Amino acid sequence: MTTVGGQAVLEGVMMRGPSNWAVAVRKPDGDIAEVHQPIRSPMARHPLFRLPVIRGVIALGESLAIGFRALAISANYQAQGEEKEGEGSKEVSTELSRAQLIFAFAIAIGFAILLFKVSPALLTNWIGIKRTGWFVIVEGLIRVTIFVLYLAAISLFPDLRRVFQYHAAEHKAINAYEAGEELEPEAVQRQSLIHPRCGTAFLLWVMVIAIFVFAFFGRPVWYWLIATRILLLPVIAGLAYELIRFAGKHSANPILMTLLAPGLWLQRLTTREPTLDQIEVSIHALKEVLSLEGRTGPEARKVEVMA
Repeated sequence: MTTVGGQAVLEGVMMRGPSNWAVAVRKPDGDIAEVHQPIRSPMARHPLFRLPVIRGVIALGESLAIGFRALAISANYQAQGEEKEGEGSKEVSTELSRAQLIFAFAIAIGFAILLFKVSPALLTNWIGIKRTGWFVIVEGLIRVTIFVLYLAAISLFPDLRRVFQYHAAEHKAINAYEAGEELEPEAVQRQSLIHPRCGTAFLLWVMVIAIFVFAFFGRPVWYWLIATRILLLPVIAGLAYELIRFAGKHSANPILMTLLAPGLWLQRLTTREPTLDQIEVSIHALKEVLSLEGRTGPEARKVEVMA
């Protein structure tokens, strides 16, 4: 079975396999648009990039890059629809340039690092906790609290509620596929909103694992404090990826699922029950990816995919 992951976008869903990704978007006129692209992953070409932890860093980087491209595609479709409504039949072009995508990507990553990595470290340092053990524990608690409050706050926005519905539609479609169920809206609707390989759970475990990693570096001066929080992020992300990957392969283990329960509970903040129309979009993206993956060679199966 092909490993499939995905992401919600504006009025749509992106699905990816080891060697292809596709995004399906509900356009303002009601039609479903599909765009697909191949993935040339270094994991398929170099055994070094398939080693534990390293493969997690590569998979995370690929997921971020593909996710931003899919989000830009969905935004373009929505913007084109809005402009056509305002300008009648006049042709419009709202394609985002490569430079705009890179700028948006950099701003988003920079904001996340500042909010979830640098700020908790500086705040804990300002509190004045001296002992290393307590320092990293308090820092970790502050980081997780900020993360949960952030998710709770953005879930209140009506526009993001629809994104969270598409997030759930993505989970339901993947759950149905992995369970061998028929990929029809009514059958997919009966599946769970939760998936053990979800990116929300991954982010939570990045923050938990960071507590143990940062414990090795004590409580350095403020500039080394900031440097360690940024430079060690790939290592922490790679470790968190291995945990999520293991959970995805052993989701039937009740003990493991109990230990990972906080990450599963947190998905309740980033998912909402989808409509059948939204599930239809998710199924379109999934079927397109599965069709494309059926034409690829066995080497592509070595690529790691985040849900």
